[in-house]
Amino acid sequence: MLTGFWHLMSFLGSAAFYVPVVLVLFWCAASRRAARGAVILLSGAYLVAVLKLVFHDPRPYWTDPAIEGEQPDSSFGMPSGHAHNAVVAWGFAAAQTRRRALWAGAAVIIVLVGLSRVYLGVHSIGQVLSGWAIGLGLLVAALVAEPFLVRWWTRLHLALQLAMALAVSLLLLAAAWAAIQPLEGWQWPNAWAQEIRESGGETGPVTLADPARAAGGVGGVLAGLSVLGTRGWFDAAGSARRVLARLAVALGGAAAVQIPVLLFGGSHPLQAFAVQALLGLWATAGAPEAFVRLRLAARPTPALTPPGEEPTELRQ
Repeated sequence: MLTGFWHLMSFLGSAAFYVPVVLVLFWCAASRRAARGAVILLSGAYLVAVLKLVFHDPRPYWTDPAIEGEQPDSSFGMPSGHAHNAVVAWGFAAAQTRRRALWAGAAVIIVLVGLSRVYLGVHSIGQVLSGWAIGLGLLVAALVAEPFLVRWWTRLHLALQLAMALAVSLLLLAAAWAAIQPLEGWQWPNAWAQEIRESGGETGPVTLADPARAAGGVGGVLAGLSVLGTRGWFDAAGSARRVLARLAVALGGAAAVQIPVLLFGGSHPLQAFAVQALLGLWATAGAPEAFVRLRLAARPTPALTPPGEEPTELRQ
């Protein structure tokens, strides 16, 4: 019973929880806030994936026979991604309101997510504390810099925005490649590998797949939001029927992007990068455009002037 509770708390800090929530909010409820949260969460996912390669620190149950791992994890333990995600996701949600009860609730969930990772044996206290610290630093920096960055970004011409999105994602990919170089030829210690297999996990070569996915996602989402802003955004409100239809269209498009991966595999870092970039582009630009064209959503603020161009005067 108690273990089940801690698994639930752990789930509230996982990508399996916040990715569907952010997508549903973006497509069906609070698109602008969800878009802001998505960029911060993706940036954090990339940062954590790279830091795990830099530190390549073992999880507690890999090295301590007295600790039983309750989850099969084959990624490195430093820092805790779940603890980081909890601070970023729940902290960002709390920052959207001044209600003390919601701030208190977010704080409780953040603490419980961190404790769950220690209880389940997959992170040490130090790894959880580092995840919290990095998540808090990223969240504060993003909230402070966001108004200035968004204002500067949206003043650029769309072509330049797209070029910048691609450049950012490629720079992130290059930084991840540099981070993994010290691990070239690295082999799993036998004790670590045995514990991972006994918990139900698998050991394989350490690759760039995770940071490559995050880097591609950042680039795809930035590019998609740039296109969406130029097109005039979309209205996420609507009846239950329209909302369900939007979800069907959006998920169908995402599944189509994933079909080549299912047929031919996509474990190579460049493939993972490209697929995630396409998914981000579809989620933030392709799906909303499909909503508008299928009359499942309205376009409330049609763009009169492309970014980077002088305003045109309205005809009297």
